Amino acid sequence: MVTQKIMIKNTTGLHLRPAGLFCKTAVEFKSKVTFRHKNTIANAKSVLSVLGACIKRGDEIELICEGEDEEEALATMVKIIEDGLGE
Repeated sequence: MVTQKIMIKNTTGLHLRPAGLFCKTAVEFKSKVTFRHKNTIANAKSVLSVLGACIKRGDEIELICEGEDEEEALATMVKIIEDGLGE
């Protein structure tokens, strides 16, 4: 299992379009990809779970990847967040 904390920088947080890209990217990996925000753990492969976490600009999340391609999954998820989730 690998983890990393990262701040959401894009203006609108994880609303529908960036949440879709976030999930689409997570689904590409065999590893379990989740994230923690405050006391909530959300499945990064589920749009409803991501939207339900109500992540806004400036919120810090902790990405958690566990499985055979966990290192690559974490690096890729961090990169798309740093790149602004398509916005």
